[in-house]
Amino acid sequence: MCLISFAWDAHPDYVLALAANRDEFHGRPTAPLAQWADAPEVVGGRDLREGGSWLALSGKARLAAVTNVREPHLAPAPRSRGALVKDFAIGDVPAAEEAARIHAARDAYGPHNLLLWDGAQLVFVSNRNEARPRPVQPGIHGISNGPYDAPWPKTLQLSARLGDWLSAQDGTADADITPLLEALADERKAGDAELPQTGVGLEMERMLAPAFIRSERYGTRASTVLLIRRDGRATLFERSFGPDKQPLGDVCLELTLSAPGTVPP
Repeated sequence: MCLISFAWDAHPDYVLALAANRDEFHGRPTAPLAQWADAPEVVGGRDLREGGSWLALSGKARLAAVTNVREPHLAPAPRSRGALVKDFAIGDVPAAEEAARIHAARDAYGPHNLLLWDGAQLVFVSNRNEARPRPVQPGIHGISNGPYDAPWPKTLQLSARLGDWLSAQDGTADADITPLLEALADERKAGDAELPQTGVGLEMERMLAPAFIRSERYGTRASTVLLIRRDGRATLFERSFGPDKQPLGDVCLELTLSAPGTVPP
């Protein structure tokens, strides 16, 4: 993932509501959202080059999602960031304990922001911009390719639209996620004065500025909406794209998590 907005413990019906885009080179082999053959309790997309993932949810009430932190001209790290997601999703270590382990081994992975949820606590950890892992406080937050809650235009816009969507949910009907998918498909570009300076140059900052990045070689390959209700029911939706925003299909999976009583009341 390269853009994640999420509402944690901020609504009476949803313990977690998340909207995210995965940006990647279109040539990198990828499997769409599905049950994992080697870990049937886990669902998520899969990076077929390294075997990891960008977002994965386990029926055992475990979730991990990662973004890279933009650092141009950096040598490859020993381990893929996607392994952080895979290892947590298939494991059983509490989120805070796993975050501490990851922090201690931070130089083994590329620059990353990582969310870990174990059914009770949501924890954020990064090997950039953060001294130590920390529990996420209730509210609406956003992460892209910079620091936690950095006010990048696309992060602010997506978080605002997630907040509007959440405010409209009254628990009386199945949630219509169309507004969230529309927000993830937004290609509006920010003004130059609003752009972050991450060392990639102005033209690249402009290309990477929208929530949805469109190009032939690199861009948004998946838009994801995840809803975890307080009764343990979870919905995970993924819309996949090819070069130049070519639609490749939708997948929607419903899970009943095995430990619904552990989510905050």
